Amino acid sequence: MKYITSLLSTVFIVFSFTNVLADQSALDILRKSDQVESAAKDQSYVMKMVLVDKRGNKKEREAKLLQKGDEKRILKFLAPGDVKGVGILTLPNDVIYFFMPAFNKVRRIASHVKNQSFMGTDLTYDDFSSIKLEDDYNAVSIKKEGKHFILELKPKNDSDKEYSKLVVYVNTENYYNEKTEYFDKKGTLWKVMERNEIKKVGEYWVAHKFSMKDIKKNHSTLMELKNIEFDKGLGDELFTQRYLKRN
Repeated sequence: MKYITSLLSTVFIVFSFTNVLADQSALDILRKSDQVESAAKDQSYVMKMVLVDKRGNKKEREAKLLQKGDEKRILKFLAPGDVKGVGILTLPNDVIYFFMPAFNKVRRIASHVKNQSFMGTDLTYDDFSSIKLEDDYNAVSIKKEGKHFILELKPKNDSDKEYSKLVVYVNTENYYNEKTEYFDKKGTLWKVMERNEIKKVGEYWVAHKFSMKDIKKNHSTLMELKNIEFDKGLGDELFTQRYLKRN
């Protein structure tokens, strides 16, 4: 009798979860996750970065990021002195601009450069500009493990992404993307991004700590956010080449 009861309970759990997945496709969950991350009208924060190489050597940097909606983002380095003033601006239609004070010139990042490392970090220019995963990837499968929906994403046919697929771990309760695995063209795990200390600031969920690790190079970029603010009414004039050049 106990065996039958246990079996029926297992069947009920499986049936219930099957219904959950039937109600929420992989695309539904991907969209909800994108919406959670871009829910605010605008946001700003200071980011502390620590770059760690395979020998454990560290380089520290600090930058300020502004974002409006899910299509405009600007990051400017504050410290140390050798990178102060360097900035990157991303705009709709996959437009990316880069500024180095030493040359006092803004240049547009060409398509073939977008997959290169951004300022020695483990993120590429394209990683930095990609805010909504649905824009570039199809959600092809879904499963559930513990507190996560696990989505497998493949680049869309017209995409020029460097990755052959992503595996995304989405929290089942708040739909926040807590972990992303990036695979190279051969299908080998290349990078892993993890998001920690996920808390609400006002109405919005945000990870206060990030890490991106390049498995091949054994190199990591650790990021910690502070002075996080949302919905401050950031103007469009902040997301221009002119502002990118300002000290």
